[in-house]
Amino acid sequence: MTTLIENPPRPVGRTRRILGRNPLGLLFSAPYLIFVIAVFAYPLIYSVWISFHDFFFTAPGFEADRPFVGLTNYLTAFQDPAVIRSFGNVGIFLLINVPLTVVLSLLLASGLNRIVHFRTFLRVAYYVPYVTASVAVVAIWLFLFNGDGLVNAVLGPLAPDPSWLINSAWAMPTIAFFVTWKQLGFYILLYLAALQGIPKELYESASTDGAGPIRSFFSVTVPGVRPATVLVLLVSTVTGANLFTEPYLLTGGGGPDGASASPVLIMYQKGLQQGQPDVAAAIGVVLVVLVLVVALLQNRFAGGRD
Repeated sequence: MTTLIENPPRPVGRTRRILGRNPLGLLFSAPYLIFVIAVFAYPLIYSVWISFHDFFFTAPGFEADRPFVGLTNYLTAFQDPAVIRSFGNVGIFLLINVPLTVVLSLLLASGLNRIVHFRTFLRVAYYVPYVTASVAVVAIWLFLFNGDGLVNAVLGPLAPDPSWLINSAWAMPTIAFFVTWKQLGFYILLYLAALQGIPKELYESASTDGAGPIRSFFSVTVPGVRPATVLVLLVSTVTGANLFTEPYLLTGGGGPDGASASPVLIMYQKGLQQGQPDVAAAIGVVLVVLVLVVALLQNRFAGGRD
């Protein structure tokens, strides 16, 4: 009778436990890892430290005492009505921008995926605003939405008074529409890539079962691009929470009366213009925490196990 003895597993060396099964992969990813640590991780950790200390800028080579102050900077920041309003403004922005981005980019991507003629031209046309400098595009929108601009000329008596970007009720929604239009091309490309991965057999099966185009869209397309939808939600939320360039250029720094000011814009004003980097850091830490909470909720309810 022959007894089969299995070879005992070889002990895993310390180097392999640290570097993993493919050390070469770690070597190639090391530059990006260093970049993430230097550009994102270290500034974030340093900002948290600043937010708990009495921090101020000093001349190079001059050492100053920066004592620990606990939550004082957070209390100072959120006792300012402008800071609280800025978080409300960015909430309004996200409520308009994120749903519009998801719906419009998915619908346009689905249409572009079915087009046979001029497909490349149309895809490039939708992507051009995304790669165009914001300063150049802002000039066009200022021309369109000023008091005697083209939009008001078309709407006539239906146009708001005062005009869009100097109207407290319409300033932030107008910025949200602008950002949606400008960034739509990037999200369309994400959905186009996801649509390529849906098997055509699913559409044929749905058609055989009597499903029309609308039913196929909701039964096949929407579930098929669900991972892309989660990605679009996350990216558009993070991008929108970091809103700065558009209100700074379109409304001259958050006007009228702070109606379009974002938390990042307030951080810029507090930290650089008013010399309160510790208060600005506290605002930034709160913003990061809120964005993480929203992102986790989106991933939980929109992404599920994916």
